[in-house]
Parts: sequence; structure tokens; C-alpha cells
Amino acid sequence: MGTTTEESVPVDQNISTDSVCFECGQQHWTRENHLYNYQHEVDDDLVCHICLQPLLQPLDTPCGHTFCHKCLKNFLQEKDFCPLDRKRLHFKLCKKSSILVHKLLDKLLVYCPFSTVCTEVMQRCNLEAHLKNRCPGAYSHRKALENQNPCQEQENGDETRNTATDPEVAISSGTGHMETETGVISAEYNSVAVTMPVRRDNCSLDNSAFEEPTEDPSTKPPSLPEGEITTIEISRSNPYMELGVSIVGGNETPLINIVIQEVYRDGVIARDGRLLAGDQILQVNGVDISNVPHDYARAIFTQPCTVLHLTVLRERRFSNRLQAPHDSGSPRDDSFHVILHKRDSSEQLGIKLVRRTDEAGVFILDLLEGGLAAQDGRLSCNDRVLAINGHDLRHGTPELAAQIIQASGERVHLVITRARRQNTNGIRETGLHNNICQYQHPSQQLYQGRTGSHKDLSQTITCQEKQILIKKESHESLGMTVAGGRGSKSGELPIFVTSVQPHGCLARDGKIKRGDILLSIGGIDLTNLSHSEAVATLKASAASPIVVLKTLEVQNDTKNQSDEEQISMNNENDCDVSWSPSWIMWLGLPSYLHSVHDIVLRRSNLGSWGFSIVGGYEENHTYQPFFIKTVVLGTPAHSDGRLKCGDMILAVNGVSTFGMSHSALVPMLKEQRSKVILSVVSWPGSLI
Repeated sequence: MGTTTEESVPVDQNISTDSVCFECGQQHWTRENHLYNYQHEVDDDLVCHICLQPLLQPLDTPCGHTFCHKCLKNFLQEKDFCPLDRKRLHFKLCKKSSILVHKLLDKLLVYCPFSTVCTEVMQRCNLEAHLKNRCPGAYSHRKALENQNPCQEQENGDETRNTATDPEVAISSGTGHMETETGVISAEYNSVAVTMPVRRDNCSLDNSAFEEPTEDPSTKPPSLPEGEITTIEISRSNPYMELGVSIVGGNETPLINIVIQEVYRDGVIARDGRLLAGDQILQVNGVDISNVPHDYARAIFTQPCTVLHLTVLRERRFSNRLQAPHDSGSPRDDSFHVILHKRDSSEQLGIKLVRRTDEAGVFILDLLEGGLAAQDGRLSCNDRVLAINGHDLRHGTPELAAQIIQASGERVHLVITRARRQNTNGIRETGLHNNICQYQHPSQQLYQGRTGSHKDLSQTITCQEKQILIKKESHESLGMTVAGGRGSKSGELPIFVTSVQPHGCLARDGKIKRGDILLSIGGIDLTNLSHSEAVATLKASAASPIVVLKTLEVQNDTKNQSDEEQISMNNENDCDVSWSPSWIMWLGLPSYLHSVHDIVLRRSNLGSWGFSIVGGYEENHTYQPFFIKTVVLGTPAHSDGRLKCGDMILAVNGVSTFGMSHSALVPMLKEQRSKVILSVVSWPGSLI
């Protein structure tokens, strides 16, 4: 079974109309691994020594070897020892490899199998979405299958083909970096996903001693309700086990909330099955993280425990009118109407809208001084907004209210009700920046009474260039691990230090720290090199007794933070090779280290593009970048698969978004008919 470029046979839809695997686009039996055409030779450490191909759904043995799940399972059906050292081995004693390894594997670059009509190269984890939504060859192949006589389906006896319509074949994802001992140690930091596909082999071939328990569908947890705050319980057998998600957000950014960027399908969260990308995490085991710095929230997530109680908000999808269920809440006076007239459709109302935990609906948190609403004088803090321009908001969200206001033109008609007693407990504010505002929440612990006092990103992250002269023995290695590189499996990241070895020459000098960006060595620029090129350059330069390094130190300003926050963010060891960068670290990099790529979205009707944004210029605020907050299922953005929560939008159809207000960008996006080009910078979220 081959998976390399030389051995795999590209699928040509003009030759055959046989069904192919919907995940890899090639023909193979269900009991076999997927086939891929890899662009480059794959490192031997990532190869299975049974099939001699890059690992798929890797398993680690107790004796320290790694094999493909299917390869090892098939081998142990007839043998009872490890294929490499022949030590006695039982399949149930093997464990799934770390998410970091999965991430490396799924970021391997592969060619589209329909090479006669499609020449695209992509990461392995993106091939399925490409075949499903973008590949012209796969589309033509599906059409050819649909035109076939249904009676011509082939029968395969003992085995069944893994086909494009096979609903039992799953896809993969996860995150991390990996080091290899070279003096300068190569590492890759990526974003991946892995899950175990359901096998449809002849059950008589399986040894029952190796069977894995199957989950009863009736015990699967229900999905989370939209537009409601829900608390769920997540269990894990190992209190130190990664949850298998990446997060973005924090009160340094317009997102304010902590938002799940990706759920890696082999992780604890994925196995639970309830959380999705775009869900907002408000509390972790009773600690409020709805208005805290990103790194503080990350530290709360990584506290060891076997049971996590997560308070989660999943936003309600936009609809023109919401059906309001029974309205319960505090006693309020009769409603009244307020009509505001804007000088033009782009003028902001100057209102901050929020949600509350103790009552459904949308509430006014604050009126910006000098704004249109404050000048009118009829609205007050804690007023509840029942409707805007006829749209029912009794069980709506601030995001929905913002969209209605943006589409309202120059006349905004609000239906308001006012509580008999003012009560500010439980207020939550949304992460939408326009007439609305960012997410704020009075914390029950560290952040009580600090609403609105946070700094923005420009005040939080600072970068300082350093030039370091290192004197060493010629045989000494630098003693550090690095990751990143242009076009690497990690994405478009600069070369950065992941750990400093405790007894190396860099540790003695003490000037290089984990997270530093390597700009040059010996006058050779590293910022535009691939990972392998940078590692080779570092190795060659490290042979000299005198090494000159130019680095960029990224610092998270901890001034004015509580002692608890600083302890939680500074108790890590620089020698810990399992460390991975914070999403906030990437956001603080200067623009010359950003890698901008274009994402082209297309739609056949005038429905939504399928994403929401936060950020932009606001009254009484400095400009902040536009971020993707949510990507909606079943929309062009979701089907394309490349846009993620936390991505920054720098331009739309070539027009820069810098200095633009939220209320100006939203109509601009809506005006695009069938095609829009988004210029995006995408940083990997923090792995937890």
C-alpha cells in the first residue's frame, strides 16, 4: 500500500467512475489506511514501520514505538509482540499518540488526487474539505457517479470499498510541536485533528480480545442550546491530560470572551461531543474567565483536575425574527418607544448592549458620553430592549441587535422596558464592536469591580529587538529547540524558541528565552526561510565559536495585574519542551512578521457569508483589528473551511480595513454579491 507521490496513482475522473474515498479521494479497502500523495519526503520519525508510510491515527506502544492504528491492529490479530523489538504486546495496552504528534501529521502537505484537473497542494487535514467543497475533479466525479445506473454497484464479497458516500469513515485534527535532537532541535507547531474511523471489515477477522468498546448512541450527550448560557461537566481519567482544543480571545482583544478556535477530534472535548468551534467559555470550575487576560484564562484551563465544570455560551444564529418563549424575569414597568434619527446610516448610537445571566434578553449597560442616545436623554442604564425596528429581541442577543441596527438606515425604533428596581448583578456584555461594545462581566472572584479597566492589545504586548553575542566551544550545540518557518506544517509562523536546554551555552548566557523570535544568525535573515532551511542555517552557524543572534523578545505586560494572575502566568519552566505559544504572543508581533493570505468565498444566493466580526474603530476608543468571532455551520465560510475564529481581516477585495469602523465594514461585506476576497492573518490558538 503506497502513499507517497511516486507510488500513489492519481484519480482521473475520465478513466473510471468507480467510487473513491470521500476523505482522501483515492480507492482503497475499508480495512486499509487512506492514501495520500505527499509533496515532500516525510521525516522517518513520522513513518509507521509496518506500512512504511506516514502515520495515520498513530498509537504508542508501552515499549516506546509508534504505528498506524489499523496497521498495528491488523498485525496483532495474528501476532502477540511488537513488530520492532518483538516484546510481548497487547493492543489494549497501546495508547493514542499525543495531540502534538497528530498535529504534525495532519499538517503534512499533499497533492489533490484529481491531478488532471486540480493542481492544488494543501495540508493533509484540509484535503477532505477541499474534495467536498472546492475541487472541480471531485465534483465531476460525483456527477459521473450520480449518472450511473444504481444497479451497477459492485459487490465485493468479504470486503467493501471505502467510498465517497460511505458515512462511516471519519476525518482527523489536534495541535502541538515536536523536537528532534540535533543541537538546534527542529520542532513544528501545528493545528490538527484525529479520530478513529469506524471499520467495516469482516468481523471474523478481528480477535475479540482486541475489540474496543463501542459507545451507546442513546448515552451521547445532547448538543448545547443556542442563545443560552449552559453549564456542562467534562470528565477525564488523567487530570493532566490536554483537553484537545485551542482558544482565542481575552480582554486584550475585541473578542473579549474566550472562544474555542478548534476542537481536535481525538481530544477529551471532542469525545464528549458537545462543544464546537465558536463556543464561548465563561467559567471554568467556578472561576469567571469572561473578562480576563488570555494567558490568565489559559492558566485556569490547565489546572489539573479530573472533572471540569464549564459554563458555556453558544450564540443563537441570526434570523429576521425570533420566536420568544415564555418571558420570565424581574418585574418591569410598561414598555415605551424611543425613535432615534441618525445623521447618516454610518453614525453610531453610542449604546453598549449586554446580556444578563439572571434574565433573558438584551440590556443597556452604558451610554457613551456625547453619543446620539445620550443626547436624546430617554434611555438609561439597565433598560431592557424588547424590539428594534419590529424585530423581537425578548430572547435575542446583543449580536443580533447590532445586525439589526446596522441594517436600519437612519431611523432606529426601539421598544424599551424599565425595571422597577435597578439590579446590575449578572450582566454580561457581548463581543461585538460597533454601536454595541465588548464583552464585560463583573467577576465573582479576581475581576470583581474591574469592568472596563482592561488594556487593549497595543498596551499589553511589547516587542524588543536584541542582538546577542555568544562565545562557545566549536563542538558545543546552542542547546535550544525551535519551531515555525514559512510554509511549514505549522502554518506561516516565524522561527521561534520553544525551549532552552538547562546545560547549553544559551542557558549559561541567559539572554535567550522561550518564545523569542529568531530574526537572524550571523547576519543571515531567518524570517523568510522555511523550517528546514532555518534549522540548517542555525546548525551551520552554530559550528562557529562566536555566534551573533538577532532576536525579538515578546513580552506580556503584567503591570497592574493581581498577584494571582502573575503567578499563574509566570510559573512555567523554560526547559519544558511540551510548551506551546500563546495566541496573544502572535498578535503582538510587528507587521513585517505577518503572513497575509487571501481567502476567496463564493455564494450562489444573497444569504449570509457565514461569519461574524468584532473590532474596528469606535468612538472614545483606539482602533483595533477586525477579528472573526464565529463561523456558522452550513454557510460559504464554513464550507470553505479555511476561516477560523480569531483570524484577523486586513482587507476586503483589496481595500484595507485599517481605521475602518465596524458599522462601515459590515455593509461593505453585505454588498458583495457572489464573491468576496478576504485578506487574512491566521494565528494558531493557544493549545489547552
